[in-house]
Amino acid sequence: MSPQPNSWQSPGEAEFDLRSDTITRPTESMLQAISRSTLSDDVFQEDQTTNSLQEYIAQRTGHDAGLLVLSGTMGNQVAIRTHLSEPPYSVICDRRAHILQSEAGNDHYLTLEDIQENAVLSNNIHRCPTRLISLENTLYGLIMPLQETARIVNWAHAHDIKVHLDGARLWDAAVSGAGSLYDYAHLFDSVSLCFSKGLGAPIGSIIVGSRRFIDKARWFRKSIGGGIRQAGILAAAARVGVDEVFGHGPCGEGGKLQEAHDKARRVAEMWTRRGGKLLYPVQTNMVWVDVSSAGLQLSTLASVGKSKGLRLGEQRIVIHHQISERTLQRLEEVFHIVLNQRQSKL
Repeated sequence: MSPQPNSWQSPGEAEFDLRSDTITRPTESMLQAISRSTLSDDVFQEDQTTNSLQEYIAQRTGHDAGLLVLSGTMGNQVAIRTHLSEPPYSVICDRRAHILQSEAGNDHYLTLEDIQENAVLSNNIHRCPTRLISLENTLYGLIMPLQETARIVNWAHAHDIKVHLDGARLWDAAVSGAGSLYDYAHLFDSVSLCFSKGLGAPIGSIIVGSRRFIDKARWFRKSIGGGIRQAGILAAAARVGVDEVFGHGPCGEGGKLQEAHDKARRVAEMWTRRGGKLLYPVQTNMVWVDVSSAGLQLSTLASVGKSKGLRLGEQRIVIHHQISERTLQRLEEVFHIVLNQRQSKL
């Protein structure tokens, strides 16, 4: 008699949930890795599974060391506190950035000219000098080009300004072909990467940087309650997410994210083929549909989606690696209904 399937053996509800890639479910291979993980104390830096993951990600991103943290928010906040331990200082970031909107130019990405326009380089005591630039890639599913990223970082370093990257979804930028994980990450003084969004691990992010930076960051992690004792169970699942979902190659070769990107482009085509408009171009795994321009309420997509067994947000559709073909079939039915409503109003 075959064993009863459990939530580790299938995506479950995540297969039909397009609200975010945070929805992804941990897999059975992650559970198996957890069962084999070491169970030593990471606060004492003695856990082999955790140390191995930190060294592995540091190596893949071109940095000296890594530090496992509980969430992307914690990773960004620890990194920023580590960089900015002595006031006065100010931080430049995109107005849409997660550290500003959720952690309290052009419409696609920041440019060096945007940075230069807002940076404070003088010693005028009426304005705090810029000590840190925090970039985010991807942002809204859009990719910051590698060349522009390098321009900003080189300019910042020439003015003794540190640069941090919120790279929660940097995996997607690498898979898109814009540049490898190393190409992007090694430019920065620090980078945070998330394991629990598109990679599907149950919990966790990591910060990478110089060894001196990570040693200092460890103190700040502890001060805000982020010290993890038996961290191996988290690190083991995260490692599986990196290897199986992102892939072993520098641009995600052998992983599952490219298929999600391909499906996202199909979703965009399904929408535009029926006359719908997009808010942003589709570059990775996010499709931003313009519901308002269709003369519909923002709640329309979610309500019609619910009738088809899908969970949808207002305008952002996120395709993760556990979205199936039958999900896309249902989504096409939703688009047909929604955009026909528009036609009936014309």
